Amino acid sequence: MSDLVDPTSLGLWLDARALLPGAGAPAVEVLGEGHSNLTFLVGRGGDVLVLRRPPRGPLLPTAHDVVREAKVLELLTASGESVLVPPVRGVCEDLEVIGAPFYVMDRSEGVVVRDRLPDFMSGAEGHAARRTVGTELPRVLGAIHRVDWRPFVEAGIGKPAGYLERQLRRWSGQREGIQAAVAAAGGQARELPDYDVLRDWLREHLPEESEPAVVHGDYKLDNVIVAPSDEGGARITAVVDWEMATVGDPRADLGYLLSFWPESGETVPLAELVTSHGGFPRRDEVVALWEESTGRVAGDTRWFVALAVWKLAILLEASYHRWLAGLADDPFFARLDEGVPQLLARARAIVGE
Repeated sequence: MSDLVDPTSLGLWLDARALLPGAGAPAVEVLGEGHSNLTFLVGRGGDVLVLRRPPRGPLLPTAHDVVREAKVLELLTASGESVLVPPVRGVCEDLEVIGAPFYVMDRSEGVVVRDRLPDFMSGAEGHAARRTVGTELPRVLGAIHRVDWRPFVEAGIGKPAGYLERQLRRWSGQREGIQAAVAAAGGQARELPDYDVLRDWLREHLPEESEPAVVHGDYKLDNVIVAPSDEGGARITAVVDWEMATVGDPRADLGYLLSFWPESGETVPLAELVTSHGGFPRRDEVVALWEESTGRVAGDTRWFVALAVWKLAILLEASYHRWLAGLADDPFFARLDEGVPQLLARARAIVGE
């Protein structure tokens, strides 16, 4: 733990800013699985803050930028919209403190819902809680998309135009980068004909961009925090993991949310998702709730859902090749042999190709 967050050094930094009551080194506990920026609970004397820092090792210049992430949260807090984000209490760019930039924020009450429902959302008794969370997700996303995007551009976070074209260029480049890296190692990346079909379809059907908005970039059920309500239901207390936030077409966020939203009887390759349980709204209702919240028209969402699945397949194909090369030992990566083609086939089915 001390090589990621030195409690003694961190305690001195917190004391200098009067950010955590008490004295001495705080207790530090890893929170979550940490595949992106790493999250820790920092506690002392019954009070708790949450710390975010980059993962270990060399990083690309723009990757895992926690200072940028903290700026996004500060701008959202100052926006005047009711965006559910925890207040940032302090930002540190001094690498001498814990070896990496970091920020601390308030802790939000609740749990993260991934592949299984918490007790208060389970069974017949949890039907109302599932309904509330399911209908609040697009409304909370709508609040994000109502935020004035101009201060973000002025702060160097995103550009007001060209987002969708940049997404296609970036993720096509990711695939080409995988192929080049495998070739440099003396191998050959496997053929993925569905990838090529989807790339061409997305390019040929590139929609006209809508009015820009603040885009979360990774908005789905397991990036919000959910807590039981006093009435026996549930409520969303915070939206987390803002490291991919930018300015762009908000329908990309909506499509991403829908891509992780199986309905009754449906499955998603490589994922156990809970929205097929009774109580969660159907995807068309999710779209209608987002439209009501934003005052925008979603139109045909297929392009944006397909983009989301295509991007995920590219990302996981990179992980698969790392696993083949012996650079990763997570047993999940072995499933990508069939899982990535299944994802691409799902995206083709979405667009009817």
